[in-house]
Formats: sequence, C-alpha cells, structure tokens
Amino acid sequence: MSQDKDSLESSSGDQVGLADSSEAVEGGDAVSANSNSQPEDQPEEKASDEMTLTEHLNELRKRLIRSFIAVFVGFLACYAFAEQLFDILMEPMVRVLHNSNFIYTYPPEAFFTYLKVSFVAGFFLVSPYLFYQVWLFVAPGLYQNERKYLVPIAIFSAVFFTVGALFGYFVVFPFGFEFFASYSTDKIVFTPKLSEYLSFALKLLFAFGVVFELPLVIFFLARLGLVTAQGLRRVRKYAILVIFIVAAILTPPDVFTQTLMAGPMILLYEFGIIAAHLFGKEKKKPAADEDEEKSAEAE
Repeated sequence: MSQDKDSLESSSGDQVGLADSSEAVEGGDAVSANSNSQPEDQPEEKASDEMTLTEHLNELRKRLIRSFIAVFVGFLACYAFAEQLFDILMEPMVRVLHNSNFIYTYPPEAFFTYLKVSFVAGFFLVSPYLFYQVWLFVAPGLYQNERKYLVPIAIFSAVFFTVGALFGYFVVFPFGFEFFASYSTDKIVFTPKLSEYLSFALKLLFAFGVVFELPLVIFFLARLGLVTAQGLRRVRKYAILVIFIVAAILTPPDVFTQTLMAGPMILLYEFGIIAAHLFGKEKKKPAADEDEEKSAEAE
C-alpha cells in the first residue's frame, strides 16, 4: 500500500511539474510575442554600437583624406582647361568694363589665379563625391531606415550647390557688377585687380551654393523629426532676421548684394517649409491628448 501511495504521489508531482513547465513555456511565448509586437513607429536599433571619440576622429580623418584626393584629381582634370575656365569666370565683369581691363601687380599673380580657378572647378566637378563623404560621416549616427536617404541626399546636395553657384553667376553677377561699375566717372576709373576680383567672385559663388542647401537641410531635419512645418512657420519672422544677418556675413558690406542673397534665401526657406510638410516625420500625439480630443468630440 505504501508503495502504491508513493507511486501516486510521484505521478501527481510529475503532472504538476508538467503543468508548471507548460505554463512557463506559454509565458515565455507570450513575452516573446509582446517583445516582437513593438509599435511600428518605434525607431530601429542602430546597426552598430556607438562609436568612441577615437573612432569618430579616425572616421573624420578617412573622409577628409578621400575628399582631398578627390579634389586633387578634379584639380588635375580642370587644370588642362584653366584658360577657358578663367575666361568664363571673368566674362560677367568683362561685359561691364567696356574699355578697361584687369590688372595684376604681383608677378606670379596670374599664375596663382589659374591654379585657384582650376582648384574651384575641380571642387565643383567632384562635389557629388564630396557631399557623399560628408553624409557617410554622419551615417553612424542614423538609424538603418534613415540611411537609405544618403545617396539621394548626396546627389541633391551637389545639384543644389551647383544651382546656387549658377544663380550667382548668371543672375547676381551681371546686376551686381553693373551696379558697382556705375560709380565710375571720368575722374574715377574702374580698373579691377585680378586677384581681388577672383576672391570676390569665388566668395559669392560659394556663398550662393551654400545657401541653396537650405531646403535640403530642412528636409533632412524634418525626416529626423527635429523640425516640423508648423514650427518653421511659427518662427518665420525670426528666420528672416537670421537670413539677413547671414547674407550680411557672406556678402560684401553693401545692401544691394545682401538683398540679392537674402531674397532667394527667403524663398528657399518657404520651399523648405513645403518639404517639411510633405516629407516630414509625423509625430504621434500622447495618449492623454488623444483622450482629451475624443472626449471633446463626444461632447
């Protein structure tokens, strides 16, 4: 009898153990199911662990070296056409000089001018690759679903930069140089110095190229959820003030050139608002706000 009793107790213990194990398995499945069923809007885990400061510096060094090599290759390619590129860059000013000419007072000045023109042309030539390197440096801080925009953003960065430089060359240069040359008289002859004109022209080209990146920067920030179209509209008046300050920094100290830059920047800011509205990341409202809205609708 005692043996039968012991066997019954052991069998009942086995049944209890099986029941506990089955409950544990079901509980584990439920936990795994809950862990897998995360909200869709929750950001993905980053593809790699966070980089240390040394790794960031090594990454920056690698991108800079590749960029310098690319610019040097572009410089060599453009140096063969340095004279033609020089004539193109001088053309807007030549049109307003009439009987006057450029001068240079330092013997190797013309030679260095050709080098500078070739360098700038090479920069524009390899600009898609340069912007791609910039975005690759930013990539480790992005989520996997955000990295798919790297190549399109790099291409559009180069396109916007070039369009901005072309706007400066074909629109701003003719009006600006005509305006400056109008102050010459019979007693004051306008005879531009070669190196000074080149520095002035290249500064404007780069300035307009940079400011035309504004819509793309806003698009990128909107995709990250850092800015919204509503927020950009709310700070529009402050943005316009900042735009005029930036235009004053990037252009020579005259109101005419500042206005020529500030006007397009304001339009680009408006395009950025449209881009943020169309492509911005929608932020879900907190549950408390949704409950308040539902109760308000019910009333």
